[in-house]
Amino acid sequence: MTGVSIVGAGLSAFGRQPGVSGREMAVQAIRTALADAGLEWSDVQIAFGGSDGSGLADTLVAELGLTGIPFTNVKNGCATGGSALVSAVNAIRSGSAEIALAVGFDKHGRGAFAPLPEEWGLPAGYGEAGLMVTTQFFGIKIARYMREYGITAQTLAKVAEKAYANGTLNPNAWRRTPMSAEEIASADMVNDPLTRYMFCSPGEGGAAIIVASEAVATRLGGRPVSLLSAVTRTRGFGTFEVFAPAIQGIGAPTSVSTTAAAAAFDAAGVRPDEIDVLQLQDTESGAEIMHMAECGFCEHGEQEQLLEKGATLIDGSMPVNTDGGCIANGEPIGASGLRQVHEIVTQLRGEAGDRQVPGSPHLGFTHVYGAPGISACTVLAV
Repeated sequence: MTGVSIVGAGLSAFGRQPGVSGREMAVQAIRTALADAGLEWSDVQIAFGGSDGSGLADTLVAELGLTGIPFTNVKNGCATGGSALVSAVNAIRSGSAEIALAVGFDKHGRGAFAPLPEEWGLPAGYGEAGLMVTTQFFGIKIARYMREYGITAQTLAKVAEKAYANGTLNPNAWRRTPMSAEEIASADMVNDPLTRYMFCSPGEGGAAIIVASEAVATRLGGRPVSLLSAVTRTRGFGTFEVFAPAIQGIGAPTSVSTTAAAAAFDAAGVRPDEIDVLQLQDTESGAEIMHMAECGFCEHGEQEQLLEKGATLIDGSMPVNTDGGCIANGEPIGASGLRQVHEIVTQLRGEAGDRQVPGSPHLGFTHVYGAPGISACTVLAV
């Protein structure tokens, strides 16, 4: 199978950017990725990308150049960026291209996301009854988890505190003001046990990743990062679903994140305990806690002890969301997964500045989870 390397990574600023469209953020990210790779737009042979609500990615060629390449639109919820990357990787591995682009972008307004039940295979009455509000499903899931495994509300606040602290070290982050665990815990309740500062917010931003064959990566030189695996998975029977009125089957709910992470590790030939730096979906702070175990980095219920030891801090044994994650960066749906990959590339190259993980990390992992039950994961190496 043809090896695949990331040869270029680009990011726009994240957060509110008045007067700047989602498309403009995408173009900025792409041009930055091209410059990082030492390539021109005319060198890109195939592209995949998408956004949730900021337009069709293929139309970006109007600004980038009408070179006639195949450009496929991807729309896969929070896994849009990850799915675009999987498509780009498959294009390289199949031999249909040697240089491919994955791009994701979005520009969301203030407030919560406003999904339409009809687009999710649900009757209109489901939304009219107030059941299309994602925050309540995340609240329900972490409340059950806390009860089952003895996780405290203070631990939720500590996860968010870390996110804001890491955000202060990231020049592209939206939330760059530190907040104490006490401030976070005492803020307005959104959905018990999650307060307003434990959640990410719909945001703005663009991210782009350029992948290439081994031959091209060797020719370009530069600072390639090997993409050992990139996978997506959808939920199985009994998996926890956002928007589901009940859990299917009996017993504890399963997780699509577990399935996707296991597939990524298996394809890469590495174990979770070998990973030096990782990105986990943190739609809210409870998600990061649950995903630590769901993705295989600890046993269920061990998270509180690990956080007490500082394991997930930048200089800890298991650095998580070193760029501040979704909590500090916000969530422009199309861009989030590729933002994660960008951060791991930056860390593995040793170019993360004040937020650099010490000890020259050489293996990284990314994970996204999106409604109603989809996950995308990658394993990267230098």
